[in-house]
Amino acid sequence: MPVMTARSRTEEHRASTPLELFFDLCFVVAVAQAGGRLVHAVAEGHALTGIGSYAAVFFAIWWAWVNFSWFASAYDTDDPLYRVVTLVQITGVLVLAAGVPRAFDAGDWTVVVIGYVVMRLALTSQWLRAAHCTEGSERRVALRYAVGIMVVQLGWIAMLALPDDSSAGVRAAAFVVLALAEMAVPAIAERDRSTSWHPRHIGERYGLFTIIVLGETIAAATVAVQEALDEHDALAELLPIAAGGLLIVFSAWWIYFAVPIHDYLRGSREAFVWGYGHYLIFGSAAAIGAGIEVAVEEAVGKAHVPTEVAAAAVTVPSALFMLTVWALHARHFKRDLAEQLPLPLAALAILACTFIGPWAVFVAGLVAAATVAVSVLLSRRPDVAG
Repeated sequence: MPVMTARSRTEEHRASTPLELFFDLCFVVAVAQAGGRLVHAVAEGHALTGIGSYAAVFFAIWWAWVNFSWFASAYDTDDPLYRVVTLVQITGVLVLAAGVPRAFDAGDWTVVVIGYVVMRLALTSQWLRAAHCTEGSERRVALRYAVGIMVVQLGWIAMLALPDDSSAGVRAAAFVVLALAEMAVPAIAERDRSTSWHPRHIGERYGLFTIIVLGETIAAATVAVQEALDEHDALAELLPIAAGGLLIVFSAWWIYFAVPIHDYLRGSREAFVWGYGHYLIFGSAAAIGAGIEVAVEEAVGKAHVPTEVAAAAVTVPSALFMLTVWALHARHFKRDLAEQLPLPLAALAILACTFIGPWAVFVAGLVAAATVAVSVLLSRRPDVAG
């Protein structure tokens, strides 16, 4: 068996591999499934239930991606065995995606958990391989990961055994406990030694997944507008939504990639907060596309919700994206209060757009674009003291 040893954190020219890009692309299927189900729930007037289901399903998608990405940053050998095991993980991703509709609509997590079992057995074998090829504290970290992943996975399997008449509250509580246990595994495994993840590589991986999620948002919104035009010929109603949505997505891309985040990711403490916080960044970015679909359906009379609810389906995730990107990502590179304020203020302004009627999405898009322009102008000022 080829040796699997940690890669250097100072390795130059470290970039995502074609296999990693293929892995990410397969997640588009799962993201699209979750977004589509959110659209249906909100359009039918079940927004709160839909948001809860979306949050749970998206956690499953996001955490599966996180597990692979951080391991690959530290131990990607790209040899035949590593590739085969990764392809097995991709198979698990596709099984998970197939289970998203049942999990979302009926709370049936069986297929999702089966997909997780496939992925987790493959990932555990990777950690055991790393443990076999290392020694000392590095070996202990790998073994902790292997044991922790399998213990929590047994917990997910046990959750499926809950009686069918269990209340939704009991199932939700079990999910939250297991989700927290999942996120505790890396902290426990790396309590006395960090894995050798590569800051520039991790920054690139998260950036690429952000692009994929925003791309899925544009694709979903485009299809929604196309179908609405074909069925209702409502160009006047749809054009402001399409233009506003496009401005929001373009602005989201610009804001996220305005700073070189790898310069901030110097230690595990910063990396854990930043990496975990991307659950909100990824989830809100994907939800923007779902919101645009809801706004389109409401504009042509297909959605059974008030105009304000349809607008909120876009403005709330857009504001959340801006606020979390600022809190986790952008604020570390701002020089003074003048540079710190635009994103939080823009988030509030976008939320306020919810209540201005059919033009809400378009005006929110203008606010987002203006925020980018202001941020660019402020960043070009001469250096300021402090």
